[in-house]
Amino acid sequence: MYNKILLTCYFFTMSAAPKASLDPAEFYINAPLYEVVTVAEDDSVAAHALIYYQGPLDTFCPECGTHSIFHRWLQNVPNLITAWMNDRRPDVVLHCSRNASHQLSFLLKVDKEKRTIQKIGQYPSLAALNMYDVRKYSEVLEKAVFKELTKAIGLAAHGVGVGSFVYLRRIFESLVEEAHQAATNDAGWDEGEYQKGRMGEKILLLRGHLPEFLVENRAIYGILSKGVHELSEDECLKAFPAVKVGIEIILDAQIEEAARRKKLEAATKSIQALAANNR
Repeated sequence: MYNKILLTCYFFTMSAAPKASLDPAEFYINAPLYEVVTVAEDDSVAAHALIYYQGPLDTFCPECGTHSIFHRWLQNVPNLITAWMNDRRPDVVLHCSRNASHQLSFLLKVDKEKRTIQKIGQYPSLAALNMYDVRKYSEVLEKAVFKELTKAIGLAAHGVGVGSFVYLRRIFESLVEEAHQAATNDAGWDEGEYQKGRMGEKILLLRGHLPEFLVENRAIYGILSKGVHELSEDECLKAFPAVKVGIEIILDAQIEEAARRKKLEAATKSIQALAANNR
């Protein structure tokens, strides 16, 4: 029954994971290098818009050190929607609205016969553009575990799907183990029962120490394990965004809880100080 739940969740995640897309933001900022976008006959307008896209793109600017809006300066854009097929190696350069000398550069490959578009080069790297938004998780992850998160993102950005899943699974296991260590101090904790259980059963035993999202979506671990042992590189890459978001939601909950505890502690100290002064 448990394996059936895992399988159902896996296929749901795979179907929900973003595929190669003609959406400019998805293609330029999220799609890994060499991922092939096939252009259907009725998608020529979208393909034309992608090749000659002028922005805006909202993403991290490594030189500014913060998010910015990028635009492209094009003087002559072909009107024909089939023009994209004639540009074999288009260069796409977008400029930061904060400082025009800061650029995002992309090299594309267009195959007219196969009607495909590939991103075959870019600077700054995909990993650099996506790393800024995960820095906040260093607050709740040990240094070594946070490094594994950045490695997972870097590997996925370079088309290494299975390797990225290995690191995501290790992160998931570390989150569960952290909760396990806290639970051992609970009255009535049964360590023997915990050690005998599968990961899903262990998570249920730890539900008082884990974010609700993790408990409700504990099948993520089965997806990660399936990726490590059975799925192809391409299947792992397609599933990576959905699983990564799942782990980020878990970490977001930990950040919120840490902020809540900090606020409670500060409020308690302030109230105690006021009470002491009014005696």
